[in-house]
Amino acid sequence: MKPVNEFLIQDEQVFSGAVSCRGCGWSLLARHLSSILGPNTVYVLPASCFSIITGPYPLNELKASVVHTLFAAAPATATGVRAALDRQGKKDTTVCIMAGDGGTFDIGLQALSGAAARGENILYVVNDNGAYMNTGIQTSTATPYGAVTTTNPGTGYKKSWPKDLMGIIAAHNLPYAATCSLAFLEDFRAKVKRARDTEGFRLLMVDGPCPPGHKIEPGDAIHVARLAVEARLFPLYEIERQHYKLSYKPDAYLPVEECLKYQGRFRHLFQEGNRQMLEDIQEHVDRHWRKLEALEKLHMEEEVTDKKAGYFI
Repeated sequence: MKPVNEFLIQDEQVFSGAVSCRGCGWSLLARHLSSILGPNTVYVLPASCFSIITGPYPLNELKASVVHTLFAAAPATATGVRAALDRQGKKDTTVCIMAGDGGTFDIGLQALSGAAARGENILYVVNDNGAYMNTGIQTSTATPYGAVTTTNPGTGYKKSWPKDLMGIIAAHNLPYAATCSLAFLEDFRAKVKRARDTEGFRLLMVDGPCPPGHKIEPGDAIHVARLAVEARLFPLYEIERQHYKLSYKPDAYLPVEECLKYQGRFRHLFQEGNRQMLEDIQEHVDRHWRKLEALEKLHMEEEVTDKKAGYFI
């Protein structure tokens, strides 16, 4: 008997057809996520690309219950759904928020922090595509430095660095949080399974390629997502109670320009006179990677010290 391919979905939890753009990361994310969470799941969707993709009742793409809610209210809505299910004795039903970076980094951050601080038993999945893609590619605090969006004046670009959401999440001392990439499906599916089986508030941040917003060819979406990990623009790691662990360390670090050159939103960086901006992005990426390595090393040193002292973490 041939072994079952880990990436072959045996029980599809999405219906065929969707209104997503070609090459959309949301559709692939939802397909694999739902295949692991199963039908005994309630999805809470704030305003986002996916609230459009999944469709209004009865045109639901997911084979599960879906609650549409306001931009800023997903964690609060999910808290109510969780409480109602628990009251009915349905503690084994997963409550999963699927939000974009606008409803997470920006408009929904307060509600997210509140639910995380309370330790609500909710799985939060954020598709980080780096802008308000559903409403016209406007800048968000997840938008990378140097990227062009429709809210940059004239021929401008984002002139500030994106918010460190994972650092903010780590400060809440969660039982589990992780970054994921659709270009690394084995890692992605393993993290979804771990998040599913963990009690309390947990968060997965997924790098979501967006062909219209990133100005890439639909067929290049996953390739660009892979390059983002290899260039450490989107490092893969896990956080457990503020303990960091890198999930993937590239054998050879690609220069950031090898990923950025495929994206039309960064086209101006390769024009004459803008080389310094590429160097600034590379320096920022290198510094963040060194920070992650230092945090991972600190965790390993703490484990050794605790084991010698007879503690277990």
